[in-house]
Amino acid sequence: MFKITPEDDQKITEIFSDLKKQYQGYQDPWGFNLELCEKTLRTIMPFYRSYLKVRVFGAENVKDYPYIVASNHTGQIPLDAMLITMAFVMDVHPPRVLRAMVERFMAQLPFLGDFSAQTGAILGDRANCQYLLDRGESILVFPEGVRGISKNTPDFYKLRTFSQGFYRIALQKKTPILPVCVIGAEEMFPFVFHAKKLASFLKLPALPISANLFPLPSPIDIYIGKEISVPDHLQAESEDKEVKENIFHIENTIKRMLVHGLKNRRPFMDPIRKPISKYVIREFKTKGFK
Repeated sequence: MFKITPEDDQKITEIFSDLKKQYQGYQDPWGFNLELCEKTLRTIMPFYRSYLKVRVFGAENVKDYPYIVASNHTGQIPLDAMLITMAFVMDVHPPRVLRAMVERFMAQLPFLGDFSAQTGAILGDRANCQYLLDRGESILVFPEGVRGISKNTPDFYKLRTFSQGFYRIALQKKTPILPVCVIGAEEMFPFVFHAKKLASFLKLPALPISANLFPLPSPIDIYIGKEISVPDHLQAESEDKEVKENIFHIENTIKRMLVHGLKNRRPFMDPIRKPISKYVIREFKTKGFK
């Protein structure tokens, strides 16, 4: 049984002592609870450190001001959001609690919806994002949406087209984008089929069917890229063509990070994942990503 290390236990105490000062008097309309965040972090830290052996690269790229953190969506269930949030608390300085944007179906789930809100997640609409950015919070978004985690095994690590909403919010608030990619989460559930028709019948955004119910201990690498500023001449209401050009730049940046991450990840179930990785890397390279 994995247990939290004394070093991590002490570090969490120090980090949340500072965060409590930062959030003193803060009123959150969604019920954000810093004490619950600390308790939850202590509980799942062994999963982060010892089971998934998370490594964080590029922490030095994070500066002390708000970001919209944009990441690939990966892993069939949204554990990637939890891992990125933990990374920004434990392995980034200064530490911060990312406010993850979630889909409406997630926010409406019994118990889980309330728990996610209390630990920082909120419904991903424009008004909510603007409210948080105005208060100096950083936001975590997955521009692929549910499509990002609705991938059958042959499509692992292939980015879906990014939506525009997050970038228009960044333009309105002139908030820099911080590109992030997660490597290793797809292998938590290596054999996946998405029952799209059944999901549609049940009115669910996705219904993954996997060979395993509990995530496998695939080593996780989180890469944080250099921030991408939004251009001054663009506005939130700018034409789609102009906005899409800049979104493509962010998407392509994350693709390059994926290629690098796939080449340098740690061994785990290599006979299964290597053919998929080689195909994805080869496909990216044909489009100029090296």
